[in-house]
Amino acid sequence: MRPTAPARIVVLVSGTGSNLEALLRACENGSYGAHVVAVGADRENIRGLEIAQEAGIPTFVRRLPDYATRDDWNIALRDDVAAYTPDIVVLAGFLKLLSADFLAAFPGRVINTHNALLPSFPGVHGPADALDYGVKITGATLFVVDPGVDTGPILAQIACPVREDDDADSLLERIKGVERTQLVETVGAMARRGWWIEGRHADVLT
Repeated sequence: MRPTAPARIVVLVSGTGSNLEALLRACENGSYGAHVVAVGADRENIRGLEIAQEAGIPTFVRRLPDYATRDDWNIALRDDVAAYTPDIVVLAGFLKLLSADFLAAFPGRVINTHNALLPSFPGVHGPADALDYGVKITGATLFVVDPGVDTGPILAQIACPVREDDDADSLLERIKGVERTQLVETVGAMARRGWWIEGRHADVLT
């Protein structure tokens, strides 16, 4: 897949927007190859939306409780995202599962980051689960989203050692650092060079 130049990115957030902020900083460099054209959220009054608004980026909010069914919510969110014709849709701390119909509108273009080395420790407690299991190395995974939970083809992974004195919070904070670096570097490479997906395998074009 080869995006337009510069690549158009829509970012979906649910919280503080730290990954969004890192992407926006990267996009300030003209050689990065991408720009964020819109930011969407599933809730109001969050820092992620404030960051986008302060940067002059259009925002939209689609709250699940405002819809009779989850399908209706997915359709509304899909239409909002599609209006910005994105090359890449980045889930940056977005806490809702997206339907197969939503994903079909952006085939191979929706990516998410997870705070463990998938397929180990999927779900919302990745760092705590890694710590409980006793692994010595964990990290972050960037993957193409499919209808499952943290099951899509893996684009990139980065390691983070587990320290003897780690607790779940300290480990999570260190993972966030490498996760953010990986997200910015990989999205930029995708924007500049494109990427491929074949079955379970995916990577940035060289």
